[in-house]
Amino acid sequence: MTATDSAYANLKLERHGFTAVATIDNPPANTWTVSSLASLKQLVLDLNADLGIYALVITGAGIKFFSAGADLKLFADGDKARAREMARRFGETFETLSAFRGVSIAAINGYAMGGGLECALACDLRIAEEQALMALPEASVGLLPCAGGTQNLPWLVGEGWAKRMILCGERVDAKTAQSIGLVEQVVGTGGALGAALELAAKVAKQSPSSVAHCKKLIQGARANPLKQILPMEREAFIDLFDTEDQKEGVNAFLQKRAPEWRNG
Repeated sequence: MTATDSAYANLKLERHGFTAVATIDNPPANTWTVSSLASLKQLVLDLNADLGIYALVITGAGIKFFSAGADLKLFADGDKARAREMARRFGETFETLSAFRGVSIAAINGYAMGGGLECALACDLRIAEEQALMALPEASVGLLPCAGGTQNLPWLVGEGWAKRMILCGERVDAKTAQSIGLVEQVVGTGGALGAALELAAKVAKQSPSSVAHCKKLIQGARANPLKQILPMEREAFIDLFDTEDQKEGVNAFLQKRAPEWRNG
């Protein structure tokens, strides 16, 4: 059953079982605005509070663009106050997305440029259609990626490819993106959303409590030394024994049945 919610500016929200699908819908290029960034942030916060949602898929409306990022007309007059506001909005929104309680999957169905690619970088996983192109071209217009691009991209692809994309302005196609670790899967044209929903269905089989703890630990590896994060890993393991999901998961396995998660 699919439910639609139109309460978010330039975003369409649908629910497919335990998965929410957010579609960026701002034609012709699905660019981000102050309103749509605020809406995405609120959408993620709302989903964090909805214990019936385990995964979030983000894709673009139409057949050409995932998202082309910000509309450069916003920066044409050199207004620093507007630039600061947009940078703040981009940062807050994608940091909120990165901290989503469940698993986020970007279904890249076309061009993902600038802030569009940074949105995908803030997701946990990325699936790209074979015709998709990805780039962080900000330096070619006298700007720089300010929504996590300079930090998230090298974490995924290494410093060399990050410099090729950011310093040299190199665009990468889906095949190259997969080979360098920018995306985890490439599918045919029109197949990204379906593949993302299939992956999200696998998430629904996992304990949501375990997933939330594991995600924090995996992301914590970016900022914490190993000798600090390993004790945290062990403590998180013990903390799961305070959840209903731990008892349900172990007993379901022993009883040879599918677990019924309660997300708590």
